[in-house]
This record gives sequence, C-alpha cells and structure tokens, in this order.
Amino acid sequence: MDYILLVLAILFIITGLLGCVLPILPGPPLSFLGLLLLHFTRFADYSTAFLITAAVVATIVTILDYVVPIWGTKKFGGSKAGMWGATIGMIIGMIFLGPIGLILGPLVGAIIGESMNGAKSDHALKAGLGAFLGFLLGVGLKLAASIYMTYHFIKALL
Repeated sequence: MDYILLVLAILFIITGLLGCVLPILPGPPLSFLGLLLLHFTRFADYSTAFLITAAVVATIVTILDYVVPIWGTKKFGGSKAGMWGATIGMIIGMIFLGPIGLILGPLVGAIIGESMNGAKSDHALKAGLGAFLGFLLGVGLKLAASIYMTYHFIKALL
C-alpha cells in the first residue's frame, strides 16, 4: 500500500509543479496533496503543524493567484473598469485560449476596460501591464509554494 501511495504522491507533486504554469491545474493544492499522501506512508512523518501550514499556504497562494492580477491593474493606475476588464479577460481568455488566454486575457481585458472607460491608450496600456505583472507575480508565488513543498517531499525520501 505504501508504494501505491508513494506513486500517487509523486504524481501529485509533479502535477502540482506543472499546475503552477498551466492554468487548469491548481498547482499548490496538488503539491500539498502529494505531501499529504506521502505523510500516510512509512517514508515520511510530517508534523501536524507543518501539514496545516502547508495547507494554509497552498490555499492562500491559490486565492492570491486570482486576486493579484486585479491588484496589479489597480496599482498601475487602473480604474474599476480596468480591474473588471482584467477579471473578465482572465476568465474569457482561460475558457477560449487556455494557458495563452490566461496570460494575455488580463492584459487585454484591462486595456479594453480602461479604453471603454475613456482612458487614453497609454494609460490603458499601463493598466494592462499591471494586470500582466500581477499574473507573473501569481505564477511566482505558486512556484515558490510548490517548490517548497517539493523540497520537503524529496527531503523526506532521502
């Protein structure tokens, strides 16, 4: 049974890392599931505090991944129309264009939202850039969380 759980845990860890850059997969929660499965084998014995902390981090980072592009739009001077545009662009981009749409959707959505709100093109572009940088920050946070969990996963196996 331990080996079945180990194989599943490895698959979750790998899928979690991939999920940091592929929009359909929730990276950090999948990485956490890999840790949790490994915990129930004879190969690792994580403390309850560590598992709770990892679960909380995975949850917070996953939520931030959706919030940070909107925050980036606002931080770069975008209006509510730009933030709504970034949000709608992210959703529509993800549905119709997959990973590329998730990357470009907030940028294009914020630009369209700002333009519809009467902003000049340079201001709209700046807000779109904020959405794009927010997206990159979200990916970075997900990667950091999943790499941290992968580190503890590998450390337990060695």
